Amino acid sequence: MTTLGIDLMGKILMIPAILIAFTFHEYAHAYVADKLGDKTPKFQGRLTLNPIAHIDPIGFIAILIAGIGWAKPVEVNPRAFKNYYNDDLKVSIAGPLANILAAVISAAAMFLIYKIGDVFPISSRDVLYILIRIFNTSVYINCILAIFNLIPIPGLDGFHVIRDIWPSVFYKYSDVLYRYQFVIFLLFIMTPISRILVSGPAGMIYGLIMTMFNL
Repeated sequence: MTTLGIDLMGKILMIPAILIAFTFHEYAHAYVADKLGDKTPKFQGRLTLNPIAHIDPIGFIAILIAGIGWAKPVEVNPRAFKNYYNDDLKVSIAGPLANILAAVISAAAMFLIYKIGDVFPISSRDVLYILIRIFNTSVYINCILAIFNLIPIPGLDGFHVIRDIWPSVFYKYSDVLYRYQFVIFLLFIMTPISRILVSGPAGMIYGLIMTMFNL
């Protein structure tokens, strides 16, 4: 197989992994918001595990090409919560935590497939081998998405976390950050900053999860 063929296969196998990561992340936001009293996600059809409801086409293509992307954000109305900041914080961290959970589940699936391989040897052409690659990619992408969304820049969960924990600090600088959010986001993804703040920590979490299952 040529290098181009290997790269193409890698991109194809990324698709189900991305769908898993994006769906878990956004569904978690919708589920927690709904449980805390905000029915907006339910009314907008986001309280579902159907990937179609959560995919943003541009963000999906971006993660395939650049390794960093985004799903369609779940709209939340914090005024529907009993405790504005505490409940919104729970919704904000639900997405990244769901990604870590999805990464653990994916690693567990890999472990089980390898156990099956002890009985039925796995070759590079087997369905089981393809599943191993998909779940391995899912572990890594879920780790990437969890860390990426915790970065405190506009549009990401980390920005909401800062607002909910330190509202006075947030509102002091929020106008400037919102005004230049597009520039900030471009600088983040097009410079080594993203690799330093995302790839490194995500790689560490990936390694820890894989070690948990002796993978």
